[in-house]
Amino acid sequence: MTPTDHALPVGDALVLFGMTGDLANKKIFPALYAMCKRGTLKVPVVGVASSRLTKAALRTRISRSLRAQGKIDDKPAFERLVSLVQYVSGDYNSPDTFDRLKAALDGAAHPVHYLAIPPSLFATVIQGLDASGLAQGGRVIVEKPFGRDLASARELNRLAMSVFPENAIFRIDHFLGKEAIMNILYFRFANSFTEPIWNRDHIQSVQITLSETFGVEDRGGFYESAGCLRDVIQNHLFQIMALLAMEPPAYQGYAAVHTEKAKVFQALRPVQPDDLVRGQYKGYRREPHVDKRSDVETYCAVRLFIDSWRWAGVPWFLRSGKCLAEDVAEVLVQLKPPPQALFDDSHPREGRANYLRFRIAPRSAVALAARVKRSGKQFVGDQRELFLLDVDPLEEAPYERLLADALAGDRALFTSEKAIEASWAALAPVLEHHHKVVPYAPGSWGPRQADALVADYGGWHNPSPTKHAPIGPTDTL
Repeated sequence: MTPTDHALPVGDALVLFGMTGDLANKKIFPALYAMCKRGTLKVPVVGVASSRLTKAALRTRISRSLRAQGKIDDKPAFERLVSLVQYVSGDYNSPDTFDRLKAALDGAAHPVHYLAIPPSLFATVIQGLDASGLAQGGRVIVEKPFGRDLASARELNRLAMSVFPENAIFRIDHFLGKEAIMNILYFRFANSFTEPIWNRDHIQSVQITLSETFGVEDRGGFYESAGCLRDVIQNHLFQIMALLAMEPPAYQGYAAVHTEKAKVFQALRPVQPDDLVRGQYKGYRREPHVDKRSDVETYCAVRLFIDSWRWAGVPWFLRSGKCLAEDVAEVLVQLKPPPQALFDDSHPREGRANYLRFRIAPRSAVALAARVKRSGKQFVGDQRELFLLDVDPLEEAPYERLLADALAGDRALFTSEKAIEASWAALAPVLEHHHKVVPYAPGSWGPRQADALVADYGGWHNPSPTKHAPIGPTDTL
């Protein structure tokens, strides 16, 4: 989609609040380096944090970050990045910090302020930008989580919009910057064969799985305050669901996409406790900064219904978790079997009827399953996959793409106020009132209690990151 809606001026500086944080170290520095390699980062980058750092120490920090992610294979690009970066140390509560930031920006008219900081500091920094005049003409990137429930999301939206206009607020979800996620939107509306079957008459159910083999690692304190439902389901998986479920946008522009995605969340039936299974991997309570009696979920499976004309009665199953069997993200769109069993095996007793699946990670792919007759006189066959693998080693990483878009003023891959508030509203009944977590073994696919959610729809599809066809034989194109 092209950014045809209320174009913003190009940003002339990037301010990174949280310069010494984990997000900057693992994601943002590599993204800025990649932008320098492509020649797309040409504005000063001003980091802000409380730690005191010399220029040499900052250079070392950036170098270590990049080497941890791979290697520095373009020395001129690295030197360009280091030359663009400045640093301001100070307390976010102190006006002096913002005065020094203003001096470092040296008259930049359209700075882009990235809040890569804990949510508890969002209000402090936004108010500091307002009081110092640095919000005028600028824009703000707010890292997830955007609130932890409907009330806090509304309050954060109110605060942000009291300082910045809505089109200058960029609510970032790095999942939307993934090539495979963008391909879902493109696949749906660039192919004429999808629309006739993309409805309750032909689709039986939809599953979205995001599984990780590792635990919370050093994020136990964060997970104790968030949990899987808030950390993954409400943002990442809801965004994928919206792209799959939305109506065609009225025109080619990000505002039209945002409008249709928000309508999906507004049509969500509020989730009830019996629609949700919360799991916790065995050993989580021994992780650092975790309560020994914690009831926080590291796994979440949820059954959803979209009460719209297109999707009435079609269940959507979303699940995600830590310490699961595979590192993989995939969507399975299960089609209904033919209305009449003309052939003995056209309604398979085992396996699945025709389906579409979108692999999101580790490699982007789209697969279509269809039945093909075996040779001979008998009318029997096998289900085969047409598998389209799309791997581009030079594609932009999500944070690289999203930072470049924010500087360019392109809001297409960011989320809207209405969508965020509607998604929190759908989860409101179960954020605080839910069943207790159930334990599951690390390396499994989660607690067996989640199987009951999908028992009437063929069970869970457990995706594989290595096999082309986890649901039967494959023909690869």
